[in-house]
Amino acid sequence: MQVTETLNEGLKRGYTITIPAAELDAKVTEKLLEAQPEVELKGFRKGKVPLPMLRKTFGARVLGDAMQEAVDTAMKEHFAQTGDRPALQPKVEMAGGETWKEGDDVVVNVAYEALPAIPDVDLSDVKLERLVVKAEDEAVTEALANLAKTAQVFEDRRKGSKAKEGDQITIDFEGFIDGEAFEGGKGEGYPLVLGSNTFIPGFEDQLTGAKAEEEVEVKVTFPENYGAKHLAGKEALFKTKVTAVKAPKEAEIDDELAKKFGAEDLAALKAQIAERLEAEYKGAARAVLKRGLLDVLDTKVKFDLPPSLVEAEAHQIAHQLYHEEHPEDHGHDHGAIEPTDEHNKLAERRVRLGLLLAELGRKQEIEVTDAEFTQAVLNQARQYPGQERAFFEFVQQNPQMQQQLRAPIFEDKVVDYIVNGAEVTEKEVSKEDLQKAIEALDEV
Repeated sequence: MQVTETLNEGLKRGYTITIPAAELDAKVTEKLLEAQPEVELKGFRKGKVPLPMLRKTFGARVLGDAMQEAVDTAMKEHFAQTGDRPALQPKVEMAGGETWKEGDDVVVNVAYEALPAIPDVDLSDVKLERLVVKAEDEAVTEALANLAKTAQVFEDRRKGSKAKEGDQITIDFEGFIDGEAFEGGKGEGYPLVLGSNTFIPGFEDQLTGAKAEEEVEVKVTFPENYGAKHLAGKEALFKTKVTAVKAPKEAEIDDELAKKFGAEDLAALKAQIAERLEAEYKGAARAVLKRGLLDVLDTKVKFDLPPSLVEAEAHQIAHQLYHEEHPEDHGHDHGAIEPTDEHNKLAERRVRLGLLLAELGRKQEIEVTDAEFTQAVLNQARQYPGQERAFFEFVQQNPQMQQQLRAPIFEDKVVDYIVNGAEVTEKEVSKEDLQKAIEALDEV
């Protein structure tokens, strides 16, 4: 086997790997001999099939495996010898393509961009500021009020009162299309909060102002994208009777409310809320601290970047920003989105910092533990209720998804390592100041 360098410009590398026909044939023979004891063909006992017959029957398939194995081995030895680490999957092409025939040497062209050598970085003078926000009484009171709203009850309005937005009405209804009742269009004793927009557009509006025991004919048109295809776009008439009108009443902020949310009493609930708020503030403050650290690191080192990584990152940024600006466009058939100079500049920063953090983590032997990875999978699986098992299987079979889940954990552990060795001062600020700092992150 021979490896010849064909390109060495910056981070670009090119090599030709030549596998002599005799060497490949020997590998095919080796594989056939390994399999011979387990092979059974018509007319021969198990393990007694002659080598020429094995070659005739299985030679073509084994040849392909042998070629792939030889190339993989050559690549592995090459990377071990040179110390190169490819930025992306190397491009491997067989010279001659379809003109190659059995008995010829195998010549493979390999091209890739190597990851750059990352210079050592001095972290001894890193200075950072951590924002600290206390859960003030006002914030706790506001959170309690929101909890009380979610625990609200409804009480009967005075007889003859008209239903208002926010009221809960109880209705019996039956829907008709072209005078015919349709399946799924009937209900009795249904509680509906006016303004909740849980029914077909326009349905709730026509019941605002209705009184208990009043009958109302509601005319609506099903949306064109309605889930039930046989109803989509159709005009319908709902014969509706309002059986009750109830006004909302927020729950009292007392020990009983606290018990509804699993706390022993109101004081315990307040303490839980304060703890949760401060955890949220701490998470937000960490994001600000991390940005400050990345800004510091960005000034400390410069090195060549693999163009392919920068290009891929720039396109990813441009694509993400396009969908943020066009939330109504959920598909990917919007045509090419060309990155701007700003996208390219941001991509260079992200790639540079990503490579730097990866190198720092490698040197410190920082790893994502199995427990940490499993917890990340569990957290992600919760977004797919009822499909958790399918998600787990998808992750197991998808190395790229595994890497996507491991990457942020690894990065956070490297950030923690740097922060733990840095000079960090704490600054107490208001919730509003923290919010401004968070909003400023999106402006960069």
